[in-house]
This record gives sequence, structure tokens and C-alpha cells, in this order.
Amino acid sequence: METTATTGYDVFTENCPTRALLDRIANRWTTLIIGMLAQHQPRRFNELRRAIGGISQKMLTQTLRDMERDGIVQREIFPEVPPRVEYSLTPLGRTLREPLSALADWSVRHMDEVRAAQVRFDGARAGATRSEAP
Repeated sequence: METTATTGYDVFTENCPTRALLDRIANRWTTLIIGMLAQHQPRRFNELRRAIGGISQKMLTQTLRDMERDGIVQREIFPEVPPRVEYSLTPLGRTLREPLSALADWSVRHMDEVRAAQVRFDGARAGATRSEAP
């Protein structure tokens, strides 16, 4: 991780603006949108909405707007009737494909281990709670 000495930013400092950017990038919807656009772009709004299960129209709109503001996504409007709007990753957005893909791959590869750990943890807590009861 780069440090203050090389960039002037330090994500571990409370008021550093990189924290807001990290929040955006680490957001599940941002991650999934980047993943979809990395597979095929450009994509229309409804294509993204159908492809990303569970995202509401409002959340997709807000997330795309935030990503556009951050320079991660480009929105192109075509002067047709009805208007056609397409979204694609900018060159900056494309730099996120590899690290986010690595995180997604890690999640898939280690999900069984994480679930097993959760079961052990929950079982240990339930046992501790029962033994503490009068």
C-alpha cells in the first residue's frame, strides 16, 4: 500500500479523502457493476439491473451516478427516440478490474472455509450462552 510519503494521502488517517473512495470501491454494488462491465461493455441500465440480482433501480441509479462522478464509469447518451444510454468503464475504472476480480475469486474459492468458521463460531457462542444461563 502506498504511503503518505509517496502520495500525500494516508487511508489510515481519519479525515483522508481516500476513505470515501475506498468506501465507494469496496461497496458491493460498485464491485458488482464493475464486474458486469468488465465482462461486457457498454451495457444499458436495464441490462445491468437484470444482470445484478437484488439491486433496486434507485440503488443502481445512485451507484452509477457516484461512479461517474468518481471517473470510474462513463455514461453515453445517444440522441434517439427513446434515448439510449450506455455505461462503460473509463480507463481509470478498468484499472479496478484485476483487484476486484481477485477479491471475487477469493470469495468463491474460500466460501466453504468461511461458512465452516461461521458455524464453529456460532456453535461456540451458543454453547457459551447455554452454560452461562442459570
